[in-house]
Amino acid sequence: MRRGGAEAAFLRRPGQRQLRQLGLGRGGGLLGRLSVAVVVLVICTISLFCSIGVRRPAFVSEVIDTEKLWGTAASGGWRPSSAPRSDWPPPPNESNGYLRVRCNGGLNQQRSAICNAVLAARIMNATLVLPELDTNSFWHDESGFPGIYDVEHFIKSLKYDVKIVERLPEIQSRGKNKKMKAFQIRPPRDAPISWYQTDALEKMKQHGAIYLTPFSHRLAEEIDNPEYQRLRCRVNYHALRFKPHIMKLSNVIVNKLRSEGHFMAIHLRFEMDMLAFAGCFDIFTPQEQNILKKYRKENFAEKELVYSARRAIGKCPLTPEEVGLILRAMGFDNTTRIYLAAGDLFGGDRFMKPFRSLFPRLENHSTVGPAEKFEAKGLVGSAVDYMVCLLSDIFMPTYDGPSNFANNLMGHRLYYGFRTTVRPDRKALAPIFIDRENRRTDGFEERIRAVMYGTKFGGPHRRIHPESFYTNSWPECFCQTTAQGSTHKCPPENVLEVLGGQLGEASESVRLSNWTSTVQEDE
Repeated sequence: MRRGGAEAAFLRRPGQRQLRQLGLGRGGGLLGRLSVAVVVLVICTISLFCSIGVRRPAFVSEVIDTEKLWGTAASGGWRPSSAPRSDWPPPPNESNGYLRVRCNGGLNQQRSAICNAVLAARIMNATLVLPELDTNSFWHDESGFPGIYDVEHFIKSLKYDVKIVERLPEIQSRGKNKKMKAFQIRPPRDAPISWYQTDALEKMKQHGAIYLTPFSHRLAEEIDNPEYQRLRCRVNYHALRFKPHIMKLSNVIVNKLRSEGHFMAIHLRFEMDMLAFAGCFDIFTPQEQNILKKYRKENFAEKELVYSARRAIGKCPLTPEEVGLILRAMGFDNTTRIYLAAGDLFGGDRFMKPFRSLFPRLENHSTVGPAEKFEAKGLVGSAVDYMVCLLSDIFMPTYDGPSNFANNLMGHRLYYGFRTTVRPDRKALAPIFIDRENRRTDGFEERIRAVMYGTKFGGPHRRIHPESFYTNSWPECFCQTTAQGSTHKCPPENVLEVLGGQLGEASESVRLSNWTSTVQEDE
């Protein structure tokens, strides 16, 4: 009776009907019970495979619609705006003294330093002396601020924010006119606003003028004052306009590139200084490694760097071939026209050949520039590359570490209407390329697409450390066209009209040209 009861209970479990149909019901004996166990095991195994076997492999990715990338990214109802949204009084008639700064580094560092200098002058109620560019030590270029930027436009655009003069005034000393001497100070890196309001201001009032040098990263980027951040954007994206001949040359190149359709610009940061800084030596010959190590020893702090470890965490610039493989995996074909913004690529043409075989339509400012000879070296050449990259349909940086040319450019493209930026995640891509080198190529392109599919492609997104304010000034320097509240509601578009209106000068017909109108004027 017990056995029969247990057997009846078993046959009442799920699957009872199927077991009976197989002849495994009552009276099956030992063979029957074993058969039941086998069938149950098979059913469980099939069930398990059904639950996990239908899952797609981890590397299967979505298809990227490259045609959409040639347009701008979705704005989500946001547009750029750096006009003040609260009380912003003009600079007082009397300032506390004069501020001189020396902006060191490359074009990106200099632009951010200029923005910081204007903000520092505003904080201290100082008269800003036209910023000095350390062009000789980095670029071997003596052009300086007046040789790169439109000085008249710079001063005029910021007249409601700070007072700016081209040079320190002369003072009388013992009956003779002498140039005022500024007291030299080395500011702390990423100094808070309080340092300028106390230490720097005290020295300014004591000496009448101070000279801050070097002045790269000498003011904290994250400031809990949106009006101060908007001032930085007014400087960076409105007041800092390149000289007419640079704008004209850039426009000629862009028109030639666009005459055959869309074009992409790539900042290929495969250069000696970047490779030496990153410690990425092992892919080069012994002679080339010695050159890189010597450069690093002479220019950077001593630090033990292991190539394999550095590369595994995405600290090495992408090689030209890796750039080509990313673009091909995304779906770009070999008819894509590419403008290369780069200095001298390290390692010779052997690194460019694989890239050129994938994308043969490669250009730079020398190959598509005007027929007549022109000087596009040093800062001028960097400025031309900057403008062409800004106006390109798609921009791709291959290394976007701190103080890099691409950082400011990505922020400018965001401000310039959410223009598409393809920003590779080097850390996520590194194991894929390492597997390829070790001949583990299963799902190679699918894995790349899975990584690239997650990029923002230039749309508005929250700034998260370590992303720089100059790379992403959202939301401080943007507004919502449909916003009802005052926090993100769009003010009038014209910056100078807004500021002029606050001063009761709404009738003044002063207009701050943006990049688009500037390019149109130079056509």
